[in-house]
Amino acid sequence: MDNSFKRLSLTGFAVALSTAGYAADLPAPVIEHIPQIPVAAGGLYLRGDIGYKIYGDPSGSFNDPVIGDLRFERESIDNAWMIGVGVGYQFNDYFRSDVTIDYETAASVKGYAVCGTCSGGYSEEGTDIDIWTVMLNGYVDLGTWNRITPYVGAGIGASYVTTNNTYSINPGGSGRSNYDGKHSEWNFAWALMAGASYAVTDNWSLDAGYQYRDLGDAATVKLHDAGSGETRVEWEDLTAHEIRLGVRYTFNSMRTAAAPVYYEPQGPITSNF
Repeated sequence: MDNSFKRLSLTGFAVALSTAGYAADLPAPVIEHIPQIPVAAGGLYLRGDIGYKIYGDPSGSFNDPVIGDLRFERESIDNAWMIGVGVGYQFNDYFRSDVTIDYETAASVKGYAVCGTCSGGYSEEGTDIDIWTVMLNGYVDLGTWNRITPYVGAGIGASYVTTNNTYSINPGGSGRSNYDGKHSEWNFAWALMAGASYAVTDNWSLDAGYQYRDLGDAATVKLHDAGSGETRVEWEDLTAHEIRLGVRYTFNSMRTAAAPVYYEPQGPITSNF
């Protein structure tokens, strides 16, 4: 019995020595550090944008004092450029809002109407339209990967639409009437948008996006005096697709990152013997 106990004790002692020696030969454990990309947590920002506006074809008409309401045919409008500025606030990692003011350069619009006071054919009716827009926008940032943050958003506001250089050309170019003066009016406006921003630094971001805008209607100066019946040309459904490129500067950007993650090794194997 004593001999068996001694043999077991010696065997356990040898195993403990072997384990300790093996542990001593292992390399030092490596602490792995996994950095996380910081994301914007809040801050006031300024923005500036430029873009190209592709208009949809509007609907044109006017009420002729002789033959009544006339609807135009083959309406078209030129594309235009825009420039804008704004101020906003990043409330958290996923929501921000801003107020923007955009100016959209003049675009020439024209359509063709049956000529009721001449020997048949179509008269060409045209004007220039330029627009100021004030919009309150909200955006949902969908997450950040490698400093790129895609987003979707919507906006509501008002457009200030001005017409100028209104004209009418009789069929075959037999006569042209130019109408002096401008006419302006306010409309309800709204927009839907999507895009992505790239954080160049903690404060500076580049923004590339798309917007669909509904800007309301436009009306020209009066084409006739009171004696023959006053009327304006109406251009309805001013909508546009916009491709925009912008830059944002965030003041005192509070960017946060989770604390570094360390994987701690297991403690050394010990023996109770």
